Amino acid sequence: MSSLSTPHTPPAAPWRKPFLEHVNSMDSPEFVFASLHPAPKSSPTDFLPRARFCIFRGMWAELPENRHNNAPMNERVYESELPTFTTDVRMNKTFEAFASSAGKADDRKYVQGSGGGGSCEAVWWVKESKVQWRIKGEVFLVGPDIEGEGEESSGVRTVKSEVGGRMRVVKEEGKEGWSWSKEMTAHFGNCSPGMRGSWKNPPPGQQVDEPYDEGLKLGSKVEDLDDPIARKNFRVVVIKPEVVESIDLSDPETGRRQVYTFDDKSGEWSHQECWP
Repeated sequence: MSSLSTPHTPPAAPWRKPFLEHVNSMDSPEFVFASLHPAPKSSPTDFLPRARFCIFRGMWAELPENRHNNAPMNERVYESELPTFTTDVRMNKTFEAFASSAGKADDRKYVQGSGGGGSCEAVWWVKESKVQWRIKGEVFLVGPDIEGEGEESSGVRTVKSEVGGRMRVVKEEGKEGWSWSKEMTAHFGNCSPGMRGSWKNPPPGQQVDEPYDEGLKLGSKVEDLDDPIARKNFRVVVIKPEVVESIDLSDPETGRRQVYTFDDKSGEWSHQECWP
């Protein structure tokens, strides 16, 4: 297995259980994902917020079982509090994950591999329970270069350090066989053929009368887990939480805001109960 940066095993977050209970109760685990886009030079601020709906795909290293997923799966030897979703490398959110990071990438050619680290927020509204969850933190991309021959890129090392540092061993046996690329392929297989085909769409946001590569078209269905075009554009997005808030609005007389903050030095979460 490729290296993991785990100087200590982080304890389970105190918000993990209620968060998963609430999100798993949703008909569709949709959430709003917000990132920072570089502002025009005429803007008074460096970045502008950008938000869109995404689908929660489970915690990193804990991909839910899916009888339609025929991709090879890692053994469940890790767990984490790292929410995931999938995206297309050509989307703005990918560029924003790099552009608002410490590296401040200013060209899309620098965001084709694994990496990132930009600021983000994710918000779930659990209508059934009248509870809102907000996660503030950093966002990382897992790309096709996450494992392979040759020297690892700085982006790959960053992902394995930042994401790997929040992965918790739950089963020692099988740990050495765990693979980053296998986990990424399992996420690809977890998507429907139509969703996989979306990674063969024409360039997102491009005018329809402009030229684009052959082989790209709307409405494709991809069965092949190694489809070269779809896999080139496919990315797994991992959110590394720093602050997590839940607001219970089920009863106006007893509403509370629970605030959990991660301490990098101790590797533990603090908790405060606040007014909503």
